[in-house]
Amino acid sequence: MTTTPPYLTGHYTPVAEEVSASGLTVEGTLPPELSGRLIRNGHNPKPGVTPTHWFKGSGMVHGIRLRDGRAEWYRNRWVRTPALDGAPYMTEHGPDLTASVAGTHVIEHAGRLLALCEANLPFELTPDLDTVGAYDFGGKLRTAMTAHPKEDPSTGELHFFASSPFPPFLTYYVSDAKGAITHSAEVPGATAALKHDFAVTRGHVVFVEGNVTFDHTENSGIPYSWNDHQPSRIGVMPRGEDGARHTRWFSIEPGNMLHVANAYEDGQGRIVLEGPTVDREGFRLSWNWWVGAPGRGSEPLARSYTRRWVLDLTAGTVDEQIIDDLPVEFPTLNEDYLGAENRYQYAISFPDEKGFGGYGIVKYDRTTGARRIHQVGDARMPSEAVFVPAAGTAREDDGYLLTVVSDLKQNASQLLVLDAAGLDRIATVHLPHRVTAGVHGSWIPDTTEERSAG
Repeated sequence: MTTTPPYLTGHYTPVAEEVSASGLTVEGTLPPELSGRLIRNGHNPKPGVTPTHWFKGSGMVHGIRLRDGRAEWYRNRWVRTPALDGAPYMTEHGPDLTASVAGTHVIEHAGRLLALCEANLPFELTPDLDTVGAYDFGGKLRTAMTAHPKEDPSTGELHFFASSPFPPFLTYYVSDAKGAITHSAEVPGATAALKHDFAVTRGHVVFVEGNVTFDHTENSGIPYSWNDHQPSRIGVMPRGEDGARHTRWFSIEPGNMLHVANAYEDGQGRIVLEGPTVDREGFRLSWNWWVGAPGRGSEPLARSYTRRWVLDLTAGTVDEQIIDDLPVEFPTLNEDYLGAENRYQYAISFPDEKGFGGYGIVKYDRTTGARRIHQVGDARMPSEAVFVPAAGTAREDDGYLLTVVSDLKQNASQLLVLDAAGLDRIATVHLPHRVTAGVHGSWIPDTTEERSAG
């Protein structure tokens, strides 16, 4: 008997149609400074297609347009890549970097909206979410691109990398604020370990290699697995033209991290890095969910607990600890503090590996250690909470969290706007259909010209 894999059921049941809707119903009051688009991406295979791995599902972007206290429109579109129509990644000429599912993240940089998947080139989209095509930074990008680039809030530069199971294992890039690649370098000492995310501080670039590494025997289509012999390490590279050759690698405890919360240099010059991590058993339970195998956890991310590393570059030591016992993932922050010391972080809480507990939006106060949770309700699952700063404020948590909730009981979805300070609900926008539980997204604020046009 064939059973439906977990990534095609419940909150993850794919949406079968592309729709457009205008004049969405709003409960409460949308803050007037929310003038722009929330765009989310996630895996959503076409009807009749059953991918061999959750991550192999084709990307679908969902957009919600807010302006002048109104929710003007919602639309969803598949990212039209060759892979959507079945084109293989591997060809007789090698990898086809355009054969992307483009289903992990979506960002805007230098006026271009890019759908991302770490094994491929970015795909450019129009403001209305139609697909333009593969984007290679004017021919300067000849490798894949991480799905988690970092935009420096001070310079507008975009930092990103390419990870490969074959040499060169890790290549680092910088694009200026106008979208031109100005620097690239191979990072020495890297291995074939999976590198999904990374961090940028004011003075360094920080890479994380866990125990998950390339495995040519893995037949799910994602050729990685846990390997006890793969060392877990953190690589620290000074920023700048000559930084790569000064890269240092620090051994850490076994584990694997998918997403960075933030990293920064503290007052003593040490690098502080935080993010949810899994141990060997957590990865096994998660991977089995991702491929639909027996012995899986109740959720796609099992035993995922926030860990903190403090790297003393002078002493050459690393102190690490798990700082919370709540299963969380998809950490976010006020990105004005990206690479600098931040007080507040946000995340999504999940039931544990046995299904106990609920979904919620979590706020951490890193100064007091306090943890606050906004419970979204039974059979309701929130997406990654995107922070949008309030207008004219200096307080780090003065702003809004935007999250799209999948509601199984109502077979519907809503955009929730929460006060980031207290996690109180400010407004709810009702969407025309249930939105598949997604992965990552971005708030794209209007330009001055767009606001004037409204």
